[in-house]
Amino acid sequence: MQLDTRAQTLLKALVERYIADGQPVGSRALSKISGLDLSPATIRNIMADLEELGYVASPHTSAGRVPTPRGYRIFVDTLLTVQQLDEQSMGAPLRLQSPQPQKMITNAAQMLSSLSQFAGVVLSPRRESVFQQIEFLRLGEKRILLVIVAPNGDVQNRLLLTDVDYSPAQLVQSANYINQNYGGLAFDEVHARLQNEVRQLRDDMGRLMQVAVEAGSEAMKDDSDDMVISGERNLLSVSDLSSNMTSLRQMFDMFEQKTGLMQLLDVSAKASGVQIYIGGESSLVPMDDMSVVTAPYTANGKIVGTLGVIGPTRMAYERVIPIVDITAKLLSNALSHS
Repeated sequence: MQLDTRAQTLLKALVERYIADGQPVGSRALSKISGLDLSPATIRNIMADLEELGYVASPHTSAGRVPTPRGYRIFVDTLLTVQQLDEQSMGAPLRLQSPQPQKMITNAAQMLSSLSQFAGVVLSPRRESVFQQIEFLRLGEKRILLVIVAPNGDVQNRLLLTDVDYSPAQLVQSANYINQNYGGLAFDEVHARLQNEVRQLRDDMGRLMQVAVEAGSEAMKDDSDDMVISGERNLLSVSDLSSNMTSLRQMFDMFEQKTGLMQLLDVSAKASGVQIYIGGESSLVPMDDMSVVTAPYTANGKIVGTLGVIGPTRMAYERVIPIVDITAKLLSNALSHS
């Protein structure tokens, strides 16, 4: 249902006041801060409608109302006025330059944390699973070392335990076949093509190549999901998130496990621009009182990772959104010129 202008104004005023002081907002306060010339009875009626629609809720201990996840959603999507931030208003130099990409990523997480006063998180760029060439080294019976050389010269090793004892000549032949036909491709692509093409090879050789490609794909993905988190301790001072042991346990489980956060950041990498995930509304956010504001970042025009701020649902979105947006642009620029 589309809210009329009066309902939108009152909802905006309520969310802004609740974010500012954390107390349920009553009709009398709304009549003062909304700027609307409405009677208290009219305001009460509109608030009752908003409650029925699920945008606000009434805590039992108070006559006032608080925003629900649905109320926060309509606020951030349609009612929010985002601040224009620059170096002066952010009170910090906006630079991430470093000769090392990983250092820039760490700097970005720290910048997000210090500017928002919540936790900053950056999902590092995924390593390309492209290989330049591979080599097999026979270590003993049914034990082979797979050596993978990436286009940038990085070398990865994987131990393969095989069902068959391959001779050095077979290993050389298999490596040559893969290098000549597939060098410069991604392992996942090779895996699909090999399934069709190895039928013409001897079964044992084909099986070795399949095992090697699967192991190579895993090797190149290892460590590609590095996540840098800065400022988790800031969240301990947010009463909404640390008010009881269950919340604390949930929060530290999230930082320790990282899986749920990675899933959320992976999802947001597929979207363009700033995304807001609100607890209680998004199954990707593990806590009802938590929100995550994210944006993808790029290197040379290609999305390579995601960053964001983790904080309470009761955060100053009009400030956090541009912090995330600006940091994503700074990191993109820094990585593209490194």
